[in-house]
Formats: sequence, structure tokens, C-alpha cells
Amino acid sequence: MRGNAAPRTRAIGSIFARWSSLGQCDRLKCLLPDNWSGNFAAALDLLQCNRLMPGGTGWDCATVDAFMIAADYLKRIAAWSRELNDREIEVARAGIVEKSYRANEFIFMRGDAFEYWTGIVTGLARMGMVSSGGKAASFAGLPAGAWFGEGSVLKSEPRRYDVVAVRDTRLALMDRSTFFWLFENSVGFNRFLVRQLNERLGQFIGALEIDRTLDATGRVARSIASLFNPILYPGLTRHLEITQEEIGALSGLSRQNANQCLKRLEKEGLLRLEYGGVTIVELERLRHYGE
Repeated sequence: MRGNAAPRTRAIGSIFARWSSLGQCDRLKCLLPDNWSGNFAAALDLLQCNRLMPGGTGWDCATVDAFMIAADYLKRIAAWSRELNDREIEVARAGIVEKSYRANEFIFMRGDAFEYWTGIVTGLARMGMVSSGGKAASFAGLPAGAWFGEGSVLKSEPRRYDVVAVRDTRLALMDRSTFFWLFENSVGFNRFLVRQLNERLGQFIGALEIDRTLDATGRVARSIASLFNPILYPGLTRHLEITQEEIGALSGLSRQNANQCLKRLEKEGLLRLEYGGVTIVELERLRHYGE
């Protein structure tokens, strides 16, 4: 029997335990992964052909790898996975599926029981809420590389905010059991969570300041600057592929108002408006704009 058969046996169990609930629909949407049908057929095929390896109790590596994301791909989309050992990476791979959402589609809404820790693979999402009186508040933009929702998963509580795709967005969804296995067994994962929660707290305090003390231009400046957090959003360059309408959505402004604010910031030399995006010239000045 191969040396890593036992972890892979547990991975098989994890996958089928996870899949048993992914197809169940609630009022929000079905959480079937994008490649569900192909992977499921391949999995059944391999299970019938390979079954148990001769002389042992482990599954053939191909059986598991047929419907798990690749380890190198995981490291590209999730900076936290680079701190895991090989066994922990195998567990993480088994607990993640991907799902695509269209622009302006809710990923989940306030009050929903959404039991997945979530990463942005491609695209852009916005975290916020609308009060009972109809006032909208934007908490954070979520670009590619962002992982969020660990607080709700840890506390096993309904979501306290909405997350909506600002543009077509692809997500990586880690099931709750995998998240807790890493939480209970991985030192590297816990180090990441401590840094993540600390940065998120600072981000939300900053968002409160933006909403209560700054004018429209200040809100745009700080909203853009908040996307350049190397812990929450690793891998971003100084050029943002983002439209003025998307900047307005992140800042809680109309496209027209966002356009005026961006022109003012460009005139002040903080950024440069370009076709299809914005290039940041003075990031620190954007971070402290309005102080």
C-alpha cells in the first residue's frame, strides 16, 4: 500500500460527505460546483475500476485526484495554502469546489446560512448590507485573492452581511468540516487566521471612519486604497482592472459621482485613469486621504 493511502482514504470520505449536501437547494441557490457532472461521472468510473488497492485499504491516487483541484493551482489561488504541509494541502484540496456567479448576483444575503469559507478566484465582489430603513452601506471590496467569512464559519452563525458579485466572479468554496479540520490541526493555517482576523478588524474600523467622516472623494480614495492590503488581498499590482461603475459600487456612489471623484484624485496626482482601469501613483496618500 502506498505511504499516503490513509490520508487519501479520509479525503474520499470527506469528498462524498461534502457532495451529499452540495446538491441540496435552499431559497438562495444550488451550490453544485461548476464541473459537477463531469467529475461525478469520473468519480463513479474510477471507484468501480479501482476500488480498494490489493493488499491494503487505501484508494488509488487517481481516484481522488480525478475530482480534486491540483495542489499547485490551490497555491496560486490561496496564499494561505503555501503555509501548509503536504498532508494539510491534501485535506484542503478535498474540501474545495469552485462556483461561478454572474455580475450583480448575490453570493449570499444577510441571514443566510452559508457554511463555506470563500475565496475569490477571479472577478470582484462587494461586502455590505441594506438597513431596514433602506440605507445601503458598503463594508469592503473583495478582489481576486481575497478569502472571507471565517468569522461566520467559526461561530456557526448566519451571515450578517450581503456579498454580491460586482462583475462575473468565480469562487472557491471550502466546506465547514474541512475548515475546522485545518483550524484544529494546522499551525500554519492558524497563523494565517490570526493575521487575517486582525487585518479584517482594522479594515472594518476604517470603513466606519470612511462612512461617518469623509466626503465622496475621500470615500473613493479610501475604498480604492483598501484593496491594496497585502494580507487580505495578496498579489495585487498598482494597476487595477476596474471600471468607474465598480468603484462607485464599492464606495456607495453612483457612476457619475465616482467619475467626478476620480477626476479630482487624478488632478491631485494620486492616481491615473486609464482605459479599463486605474493605476495607483500615490498609494499612501490615498490611504490617508481626508485626514
